[in-house]
Amino acid sequence: MATVQDIRALVEKMTLEREKLLSQIESLSEEDAEYAPEDGEGEDQWSAKEQCCHLAEMETAYRAWVEKALVEDNPDVSRVRGEQVAIPLEKAHEHPIADLTAQLRTEREKTLKLVETLTPDDYDRTASQAMFGELTVLQWLRSYYRHDRMHQDQIAGREGSYKPRFTTGEEPDQRRIRLQ
Repeated sequence: MATVQDIRALVEKMTLEREKLLSQIESLSEEDAEYAPEDGEGEDQWSAKEQCCHLAEMETAYRAWVEKALVEDNPDVSRVRGEQVAIPLEKAHEHPIADLTAQLRTEREKTLKLVETLTPDDYDRTASQAMFGELTVLQWLRSYYRHDRMHQDQIAGREGSYKPRFTTGEEPDQRRIRLQ
């Protein structure tokens, strides 16, 4: 069962890492936020703007997975999708940074409201997903700040400090290819 300290640390990290990410993105010019490395593969080929939209989309997916885990015993959430975001990845370059960061803030607020409703026992509930295996609600929620950290590194052009553990041992190519 999650302790009060575990929950407090979770919320602090979710808030801190998101704020670091937002600050990093908001410091970019519009032109720099649309730059995408030509030699990148998968998510490494995305611009900061595209990564903003991807993070918003994944925020809704993780949240939907947690919500399903709260009402079913260890559901398979592989086909569960989150709600549609206002600005999807394919439309990232059609919007200014301010719109994309506002979307990230809105989605995180929704997630933190969900977290406020959880009891300590809720954090032990599980859901399974093909790429990640079986995780507890606490592990799913920790994925949020780790995912933010991973994209901070990508935007900065650094080797990622966080590497997700996939059930296959390597990252499946779930990413969309850039539309030219």
